[in-house]
Amino acid sequence: MNLLFIGGLGASEIFLIVIALLLLFGGKKLPELMRGAGRGIREFKDAVNTASKDIEEEDKKPENK
Repeated sequence: MNLLFIGGLGASEIFLIVIALLLLFGGKKLPELMRGAGRGIREFKDAVNTASKDIEEEDKKPENK
């Protein structure tokens, strides 16, 4: 099973989704929504990268016994 069926989207499905979003939110509100989504995704990726760097640094530290 594909994750949320994202792997099976074709050009026509994406086009229909974009049209539906335009109808629901309008042309003026949609760019603001996409900007907010982009910021959220960017913050999430930064948090994941920071966490993985912290874990790698902890693994590199010598253990004091």
